[in-house]
Amino acid sequence: MRSSPGMNRSVGRLRLQVLGVLLIGGVVAACSSSPAPTVAPSRSPAATSAPASPRPTGPESPTAGSPAPATPPSSAAKPTPSPSPSPTPTPTLGRTATLTQQQLVGQRIVYSYPGLTPPAALLQHIRAGEAAGVIFFGQNISSPAQLGSAIAELRQAQADSPVHEPLLLMTDQEGGQVRRLPGAPALSAKQIGQTGDPSAAASAGSAAAQNLAGVGMNVNLAPVLDVLHGAGDFIDQTQRSFSDNPSVVTAMGRAFITAQQHGGVAATAKHFPGLGAAAANQNTDLGPVTLNERLTTLRNVDEAPYPAAISAGVKLIMVSWATYPALDPAHPAGLSAPVVQQELRGRLGFTGVTITDALEAKALDAFGTTGQRAVAAAGSGMDLLLCSAQDVGQGESAAGALASALNSGQLDLSAFRAAADRVTTLRAGLH
Repeated sequence: MRSSPGMNRSVGRLRLQVLGVLLIGGVVAACSSSPAPTVAPSRSPAATSAPASPRPTGPESPTAGSPAPATPPSSAAKPTPSPSPSPTPTPTLGRTATLTQQQLVGQRIVYSYPGLTPPAALLQHIRAGEAAGVIFFGQNISSPAQLGSAIAELRQAQADSPVHEPLLLMTDQEGGQVRRLPGAPALSAKQIGQTGDPSAAASAGSAAAQNLAGVGMNVNLAPVLDVLHGAGDFIDQTQRSFSDNPSVVTAMGRAFITAQQHGGVAATAKHFPGLGAAAANQNTDLGPVTLNERLTTLRNVDEAPYPAAISAGVKLIMVSWATYPALDPAHPAGLSAPVVQQELRGRLGFTGVTITDALEAKALDAFGTTGQRAVAAAGSGMDLLLCSAQDVGQGESAAGALASALNSGQLDLSAFRAAADRVTTLRAGLH
């Protein structure tokens, strides 16, 4: 077809537009900071084999069910130095630049709900682009088919929203006694650790990914990287620690993370900087917990598995609600900038997504309302706030407080947006 003068002018304008895009793209690339974090995902109370009771009791992030008889793990060996973390890509800046304030705030909230059917209020928030994800407990599950149907409804609401990244759909599927879904992984962390074979942990990670992805989930709040300090202690009561040997925990955790994320489900290492020293009666879901570990012990034992997990590209790290006087005597770890920003991000170099344990934990009773806790956690450097009381109103309270804190200047907008960008970058890498 012959070109007309009008077409020639259009072509000319198109060439100029393309040139402009190329020039702008070069500027953006030149201004970008380090690369974005890699794939993946928690919180929760304790659990028993799924379907579990509605609100399990347990420490930060998923937790302990009733104590199980435990044999003492192999005696602790001197930890071998963990590999230094390789740089993890940083999120694409500006991903949340066009969001309204309520949508921006919503990128920091993980909701929960009661019963088997997602309530209308939650679906409304998701359709409006005002939710980052949903966590599931035993109360939400009667069968894999029922759960798959509920998740399909949540995903459809997300598809109708102006925020295009997939929801973070998560649960605690550690293995053994702490499972929300029936099925894999059947072995507990302790049983896996006792094999002495990282391939057993890799099999568990692959099986967890297959099980969760089969019902539409994309984040597992596992594995636990707590290094056990004594048989029968809190984390040992439900066999949630791989070992009392930091090197064993390191090897098993890295294998679990790598295999699970290879299966398309983001992993969450928890509970930083470690709950292995918590005694049998020290449960942050039930009250304040202070762990008076020396700084050298915290770093050489409790934190020892984290550099390898970060090198393996773990997508999320859950921070404990215990208080560690060696790092910050005044605040639980998840409300502490020295723990989150200096120790985890600064010293260990983690650039992925941080997530709180249950925001309703009794360990935070001295730190105010849901809204006050949410603002304190966001201010300390926590990216995702786990509103896991199985009440949509809890997430709404947290979101309202974050919006007010942004309006008043209590929370810095650029830091807030950077955290939301990390979350949306994580979501964009999942299905």
